[in-house]
Amino acid sequence: MKITHAFQHLAAIAAAVIAMTVSPAVMADGGLVEGYPDNWQTLDPREVNMLPEYCKYTQIYRSVVQARDTAVQVKRWTAILGPTFHALHHYCNAILKTNRALLLSTTAQTRKFYLESSIPELDYVINRAPKDFVLLPEILTKKGENQLRLNKVVLGMETLQNAIALKPDYWPPYTVLADFYKEHNHPAEARAVLEKALEHSPDAEAVKRRLAALGGSTAIK
Repeated sequence: MKITHAFQHLAAIAAAVIAMTVSPAVMADGGLVEGYPDNWQTLDPREVNMLPEYCKYTQIYRSVVQARDTAVQVKRWTAILGPTFHALHHYCNAILKTNRALLLSTTAQTRKFYLESSIPELDYVINRAPKDFVLLPEILTKKGENQLRLNKVVLGMETLQNAIALKPDYWPPYTVLADFYKEHNHPAEARAVLEKALEHSPDAEAVKRRLAALGGSTAIK
């Protein structure tokens, strides 16, 4: 079964998702985790430490972190990631906001706010990155995953398919799709996605584990 066939089920899945109620964990005092600033732009060091290493050397972040070797690291990461590195603070913002939504938000409203505000940050980089930018499949996957979390099922599916089309052997978008299908009781679609992933990434253990859990074979035919 081709992955594209799974789009026939989108209407039913979307309806089921919209009917679901988001129930994020609520702290005992009703607020965010003690000690974390309410404003994500304060860039609490603990949250920055949860971001990829290169984030502390991107614009905005490097002025706050003020690492000793900033100039050297900026040059290094620019050499590794190319000119798009200069826009990458927006991706770091998106990751931080996603972490806020999933780990620190205590209400559905706050969770939605952080997830929604992550999308323009991701789009900022996506719209400026060349098609061969090494992090583009990852960024598209993050966008698609957050769109699914926001119940924007069709958009999320399309974004994840774009990530797959861009780099078929990058397995994370397949697992995001498969997890979504499984969560919404579509095991056949989940299995089809994972089998497709193994065709391109036969050594991906995360894919094999999910396929085994669904009762599918992890062997390439």
